[in-house]
Amino acid sequence: MSISDSHKNAVERQFGEQAHAYLTSAVHAQGNDLQRLARLLEGKDAARLLDLGCGAGHASFIAAAKVAQVVAYDLSAQMLAVVSKAAGEKGIGNIQVQQGVAESLPFDDASFDIVISRYSVHHWHDVGQALREVKRVLKPAGRAIFMDVVSPGHPLLDVYLQTVEILRDTSHVRDYAPGEWLGMFAEAGLLVREVTSDRVDLEFTSWVARMRTPEHFVTAIRALQQGAAEEVRQHFAIQDDGSFTIDIMMFEVTKG
Repeated sequence: MSISDSHKNAVERQFGEQAHAYLTSAVHAQGNDLQRLARLLEGKDAARLLDLGCGAGHASFIAAAKVAQVVAYDLSAQMLAVVSKAAGEKGIGNIQVQQGVAESLPFDDASFDIVISRYSVHHWHDVGQALREVKRVLKPAGRAIFMDVVSPGHPLLDVYLQTVEILRDTSHVRDYAPGEWLGMFAEAGLLVREVTSDRVDLEFTSWVARMRTPEHFVTAIRALQQGAAEEVRQHFAIQDDGSFTIDIMMFEVTKG
């Protein structure tokens, strides 16, 4: 089995079992980024949109109210089943689901007006290849919107963030720093139009429960937090109960 196949299996296993938890997660169902996404999609009534790594479908549901058609695309069949069921319950009729990986999209060239992706890129095995695929399926002058956790970039803060992320979720690959994002977009031939940043508070108990993190890993995360340098504690605003704050960014890019 190749590295990419074993990683794909790990992602499917991790997220399939937790699909419903992500649908009901307040962190995923709410946020300034979803409100901004809705504003960015105003006036796009005729657009065909791809939600890449759609998870439980929160961004898809926002988009469906603004565009003609949404394709909710994810590696996890269980996540897609949750999206289909929720769309039916919400009376949303313009979402179709499709399973697959980000690095190999089963869509024709220039077949989407807009591609969006929220909290998914940090799980991708080969972000560069996935971004080249995004460019391929976008129509000329089409645009893409990426929303994700970002690393602060400083080595001390970065090592802490990546460590707690992978202890909590073994399918985690990397939270990229802003400079890494910009470099990957440039290499893929996508032009960055706007970048916005925000901070998101994470309540510790629900954060680990959502992934069913094993207790020994939860213990390791708490020990890491308690032994962290003051600079780390301050940047991530680590609380006594383990709750903390992360950096997120939204990147708006276009096909060059």
